[in-house]
Amino acid sequence: MFHAFRDHHCNHERRRFHRGGPRFGHHMGGRGGRFFESGDLRLVILRLIAERPRHGYELIKAIEERLAGAYSPSPGVVYPTLTLLEELGHIEVASTEGGRKLYAVTPEGERVLAEGKAGIDALFARMEAAAGARPGGAALQAVRAMHNLKMALRLRLTRGSLSEEQLQRIVTLIDEAAVRVERV
Repeated sequence: MFHAFRDHHCNHERRRFHRGGPRFGHHMGGRGGRFFESGDLRLVILRLIAERPRHGYELIKAIEERLAGAYSPSPGVVYPTLTLLEELGHIEVASTEGGRKLYAVTPEGERVLAEGKAGIDALFARMEAAAGARPGGAALQAVRAMHNLKMALRLRLTRGSLSEEQLQRIVTLIDEAAVRVERV
């Protein structure tokens, strides 16, 4: 399972997000602590879907990118949240492609976003502030990209069996990327 990314080279500076912005500390609790307050992730996902329809994996990537790699929600958190939002009538499946659901916001979801606009805007501002305070720069971006590749592979391999041709294409892409990185 994919877990929240942390800078393992700086264990003394673990990042956690809370209502006041980024926080650093030694004792975060559990394997990664809570990055969002209760209900915040649901609002983040709803707003991202309102920006444009998205798949679950795209939401994971969008949140990770907005937080500059400081946090990436696991599929085990995102997909149940999507189910909840769908049950609440805030989102709906717009289409299904190869087993992947594309979610779109509903009028009820738009209403929820409009009613909570000030709080949601503040939440996104705090996310932006946390991303800007992220130490480590380019090296962390490379590590984040490696984690993204690993997660994409896991998701694709668990989605269903691959033909020999598909598997060979994945292997070729990874090998080509390795060669290109080595030449940089």
